[in-house]
Amino acid sequence: MDHENQPKLKRSMKSRHLFMMSLGGIIGTGLFLGSGYAIGEAGPAGAILAYLVGGLLMYLAMVCLGELSVVMPVSGSFQAHATRFIGPATGFVVGWIYWLSWALYVGLEFVAAGVLMKRWFPDVPVWIWCALFVIILFSINSLTTRSFAETEYWFAGIKVLTVILFIIVGLGAIFGIIPMHSDPAPYLSNFIGDGIFPAGMVGVFISMMTVIYAFQGSEIMGVAAGETEEPEKNIPKAIRNIVFRVLIFYVLAIFVLSALVPWQKAGVLESPFVTVFDMIGIPYAADIMNFVILTAILSVGNTGLFACTRILFSLSESGMAPSIFKKLNKRGVPSYALLITLGFALLSLLTSIVAANTLFVVLLAISGIGGTLTWLAIAVAQLRFRKKFVKDGGKVEDLAFKVRLYPFNPILCIVMCLFIFVFTAFDPTQRTSLYWGFGFIIACYLYYYFVFTRRKMSHSDVPSIPISKEDL
Repeated sequence: MDHENQPKLKRSMKSRHLFMMSLGGIIGTGLFLGSGYAIGEAGPAGAILAYLVGGLLMYLAMVCLGELSVVMPVSGSFQAHATRFIGPATGFVVGWIYWLSWALYVGLEFVAAGVLMKRWFPDVPVWIWCALFVIILFSINSLTTRSFAETEYWFAGIKVLTVILFIIVGLGAIFGIIPMHSDPAPYLSNFIGDGIFPAGMVGVFISMMTVIYAFQGSEIMGVAAGETEEPEKNIPKAIRNIVFRVLIFYVLAIFVLSALVPWQKAGVLESPFVTVFDMIGIPYAADIMNFVILTAILSVGNTGLFACTRILFSLSESGMAPSIFKKLNKRGVPSYALLITLGFALLSLLTSIVAANTLFVVLLAISGIGGTLTWLAIAVAQLRFRKKFVKDGGKVEDLAFKVRLYPFNPILCIVMCLFIFVFTAFDPTQRTSLYWGFGFIIACYLYYYFVFTRRKMSHSDVPSIPISKEDL
């Protein structure tokens, strides 16, 4: 078949798609369900501090990714960046651990969505809903990239609208503008009643790990770089929009929750959002939040399938996965990569039943550090790219999007990512994830060096670096 006539990935995503896709990857169950845990562990001010620090790390990683993705706007960008600027072995590890992480979570989201449907249809088995959602999300991802992007745009829109309404109504309740049944307006009594940091800084550090994981997903923007219209314009625009809006949404939502719900109770609530809506007297509050959380779960599953498919495509392009995964259907979708991802996601569901205490726990542990490792690799790749770019004669002012305060920005990102691993080591409940996670990383490096070093990769396997204004 003629190479020129083969289908290619379509650049059909707009800035609004990128923005909402990244926003949807961040605003999900981590906020609607996990925020109560953060407040319960760190107290009101401690939770806000943890989210601010997490937002800083997200910003550092995103601007590094932005510079790399504008220069190399390829599908599965950070995997290709790691391959090109750190080394093929690291690209291999980053790609596979990121794919494993998302594929596992996709499987979990199907079950979670099915369980939520039990509220409205208690007599319908969960597996029927799982099968229905599998068919729906597979169909969305099998169509054009634009169909996926539009669906995710509206999925994310529902979540964003819910958070905005929650913040507006919650602020009204805090200051007595909106009555809360017969209870007086709390003002800031719950926020400062037990001191600014009632759990101490230890509580802040413990909650910070949960917060960081909640922010991971923003890098999805880089996965979609190869299918974005005018990446040199849309990627920087989306990055500028996403970081500060996410911080505003999260920090204001945590402020409202902390002011309305005593911090000692927040950690034991199924969803503090439901509690607040009930306190204000909004009818069917639990059903509303059940629908929003269902939307959030389907959004994560939708985005996860997309991310896994493109990462597997990128690995195949680099010769690190079977070549069949880079074949596209007539609509420009890597259909074989999509099928194998969905198959693994469903297989992981079986391990949660058959081998819940062995293989499934191991898979969860490995995937748990995948996001932090990705951010670390993004920062290291940006450091090495900029050094090589300047060495090869490039001018920093010619970059369409550049990391400011270089090299402080990527170095701080690297240090913060390493601290996350250190904090995890001091938490007995999460320490096991380090053993299995880093064990898997070492195994991947060993596999690469034993299997791939016999056919050394050349620089032609990945896009070249532009070194002049004309190339940019």
